[in-house]
Amino acid sequence: MEMLLRRGFLWQSFEIYRGMAGFFDYAPLGNNLRRKIENIWREFFVIDERVAEIDTPLIGIEEVFIASGHATSFVDTAIECQNCHRVYRADHYIKEKLNLEVESSIDAIKEVLEVYDLKCECGGKFGEPFPMNLMFSTKIGAGKGKNAYLRPETAQGIFIAFKRLSNYFREKLPFGVAQIGRAFRNEISPRQGVIRLREFNQAELEFFVHPAEKTHPNFREVASDVLTLVDKFDKTHRITLEEAVKKGIIANEVLAYFIGKTRRFLLAIGIKDEKLRFRQHKDDEKAHYATDCWDAEALTSYGWIEIVGIADRTDYDLSRHAKFSGEDLSIFVPYPKPISVKKKRAIPKMNALGPAFKSKAKKIAEALEKVEVSGEEVEVEVDGEKIRLTRDFFEIKEVEEEIAGERVVPHVIEPSFGLDRITFTVLEHSFDKDVVEGEERKVLRLKRRLAPVEVAVLPLLSREPFTTRAMEIVGMLKKAGFYTEYDDSGSIGRRYRRYDEIGTPFCITIDHQTFEDGTVTIRDRDTTGQVRVKISDLTWILRELLMSEKNIEGFGEKFR
Repeated sequence: MEMLLRRGFLWQSFEIYRGMAGFFDYAPLGNNLRRKIENIWREFFVIDERVAEIDTPLIGIEEVFIASGHATSFVDTAIECQNCHRVYRADHYIKEKLNLEVESSIDAIKEVLEVYDLKCECGGKFGEPFPMNLMFSTKIGAGKGKNAYLRPETAQGIFIAFKRLSNYFREKLPFGVAQIGRAFRNEISPRQGVIRLREFNQAELEFFVHPAEKTHPNFREVASDVLTLVDKFDKTHRITLEEAVKKGIIANEVLAYFIGKTRRFLLAIGIKDEKLRFRQHKDDEKAHYATDCWDAEALTSYGWIEIVGIADRTDYDLSRHAKFSGEDLSIFVPYPKPISVKKKRAIPKMNALGPAFKSKAKKIAEALEKVEVSGEEVEVEVDGEKIRLTRDFFEIKEVEEEIAGERVVPHVIEPSFGLDRITFTVLEHSFDKDVVEGEERKVLRLKRRLAPVEVAVLPLLSREPFTTRAMEIVGMLKKAGFYTEYDDSGSIGRRYRRYDEIGTPFCITIDHQTFEDGTVTIRDRDTTGQVRVKISDLTWILRELLMSEKNIEGFGEKFR
């Protein structure tokens, strides 16, 4: 963290006003790194899938979160010290002080406080535990305004737009919708730097599937991948995804597919496989909308932290929004071939309906004709009124109908990525120390594609003509699209160390030979090896190197 703050990856927000827990600025290097991670995420989960990306508002009207359940279910239990008035999230405080896992309910927290006589860090006693909704509330409009909340996840914007999205995909399942953006949670007592933030960045994918067909067309691509799973009984498995599905450890194929895809993405951005596992939520741990949920967890200096959640949300969200909005959020799924079915239909008796219902008789008859009969009575709705009819008002006729398909409310598989935690984990897993020329060197061994500064141009001497030639090369590289920096401050060795520390893969050095034969040296961050190349070849060589993880020495002959 000291290095990240000093070198310009992360800064404390509101620093000149003494800061505020749960908020961080992405400084120049950190911002560029996170954006590059986002772009690789798009390659894996948008470009490589039948997925479209959208962008929805950060603010949602109250009705959205009543329907989604966040207004009532998105709650943690808090405790407040009666002496210093500090407020803590109860289950986290108990875990920290007693190393005890406890259910986040008021009764469970109250029992622990009493049994263990747990006190505040200042020595004060805690008052009664109380619930706290984690959403930030606001108003839309002037005067009394309309109640609204800052979104606690990006997903709800996708569910609300489902009708438009299903039309966009011509109602053909499966399909996915992605969104990258900010989310907000009014955490009770955020700690651990960027691990628990009040404003954070998510990359979420909602993948819509037929409820009876939870498969993925590309599952074979990841089926043989071996990974570490920790099931809900705390049993660890080193197993292929195919075996995990067959044994029922993972609920279905499409969930397993996105677990595999998530692992491949995390490895591609530099998270170490030996420090990565997938942990299944216990039955009392799952979110209110999930039937099965797995967390990708990475081992860091904070211990194992969740960086991705992959959940089967079933049809919870779409069904709830359909109920509260009154809109039909199902889609029509055709059968491979139409099927014939026998049904019992009601045939209206107009001579009975007319005298009994007068002007409503015609509408009742039309409603009756659409009803499938299962007993001696039926119920129809006319102009908002529910009317129960006995056999006095209709006859029953068995008919054979051809059915072309069915309407279903899709189920949703959701991989949700915490970009801030992922970015921090990438940085920590990349951070290394070694010894070069008798001195300890700090180096960020970032994947080359992720490096915030891809190339540093360093004149051997900070005087003419070295500086002018170096700046010409900087201009050439920037025009070619490389993130390039110029540095002539300090000895060349000190400058190499400076760029090693921020993860710059290559340093270009302009020396005396440059003016003799038009060549420069490219120095490799990881090996400190160097090759000499022509300036005219520099852009294509760098482009090829940045897309590769091979040592620069292996390319030497090719360059010559």
